[in-house]
Amino acid sequence: MTDIKELLLSRIRDVADYPEPGVMFKDITPLLADPAAFTALTDALAEIAERTGATKVVGLEARGFILGAPVAVRAGLGFIPVRKAGKLPGATLSQTYDLEYGSAEIEVHAEDLTAEDRVLIVDDVLATGGTAEAAIQLIRRAGAQVSGLAVLMELGFLAGRPRLEPALEGAPLEALLQV
Repeated sequence: MTDIKELLLSRIRDVADYPEPGVMFKDITPLLADPAAFTALTDALAEIAERTGATKVVGLEARGFILGAPVAVRAGLGFIPVRKAGKLPGATLSQTYDLEYGSAEIEVHAEDLTAEDRVLIVDDVLATGGTAEAAIQLIRRAGAQVSGLAVLMELGFLAGRPRLEPALEGAPLEALLQV
């Protein structure tokens, strides 16, 4: 696992003062552009999906789509997008959650999940955990179980893990990298 961590870290670019002064943005676009690194990431996340017994992968808008869709294909599972409010046609379930300055809302097509589904949530970064917590609530409201949460990077200083562990109710939270 050390080799994959080194590979992934070597392909993540730090961008100072983006999107605002004082923020060190972790840019994953160089990782996505490198076929060996993107394949290694996809394989590692697909292994988590298999280990957790997932039957579906949920990707959180937007980078969770980029990571989650190939994971679902690699693991032979269905992919379900969780989108910002108003982006999905037809009937949806929605979940509102708090942000640092205000609130946001995400939605899913409820008919894409069943009581038999075990869902792995995939995203690029775990920061404060607000979006992931809302996704957990949304998946459960749709009648499915959460098999786990898998992310490329966990920003530990933002304390998302302690926030999410009670919501996960024992399901694993796996981060390939801690920064």
